[in-house]
Amino acid sequence: MTHPPPEGGETVKLYSYWRSSCSWRVRIALNLKGLPYEYVPVHLVRDGGEQNSDAYRAVNPMRTVPTLEVTEGGKVHRLGQSMAILEYLEERHPSPALLPADPFLRARCRMLSEMVNSGIQPLQNLSVLQRIKGELKGDDKAWCAYWIDRGLAAFQAAVQETAGAYCLGDAVSFADICLVPQLYGARRFGVDLGPYALLTRIEAACASLPAFQAAHADRQPDAVPA
Repeated sequence: MTHPPPEGGETVKLYSYWRSSCSWRVRIALNLKGLPYEYVPVHLVRDGGEQNSDAYRAVNPMRTVPTLEVTEGGKVHRLGQSMAILEYLEERHPSPALLPADPFLRARCRMLSEMVNSGIQPLQNLSVLQRIKGELKGDDKAWCAYWIDRGLAAFQAAVQETAGAYCLGDAVSFADICLVPQLYGARRFGVDLGPYALLTRIEAACASLPAFQAAHADRQPDAVPA
């Protein structure tokens, strides 16, 4: 799927890697907000990782994806870190809302999102796995499976209090945006999702939405066929 820039106003560019769960979150949010964007692939493995090039370091000194680049009125603004990008998009383009209006549920949504963003995803980050396997000679897949399973168990226990069709009632939120890519990662690392029927039910509800379909890793221009 291509994402041409709009004819006027701001233009949006997303530096992304097809299988990056953090990039995936931003793709979902951009689609839900109806924001066209230019997709710029950054291959995290080829030639030692394109994120480590001088050119990309100038874009994002952390050498991570995603990076959102917004040009408006001749000024270029860049943001890294998926949750910061989601918050920016929510404030800049508030409809449809991806955070609940109720203050407690709003905080609860951020809590669920961070259970994935800071409690699971960093432990399966490519740079972590490369060190575990390459330098420490450990089983990187077993490492990932353990932490993902542990995190999903906590996430499901927490989401039981608020779940409707989605993680927080019947409206898509940041929590769903974080959950869906993480379940893809769980399958990659052989995690048994049998115990997580609530989460896979929410995932199925999300998968019926065009915004989630278009953002799926396998549908990105840089996706590698299985």
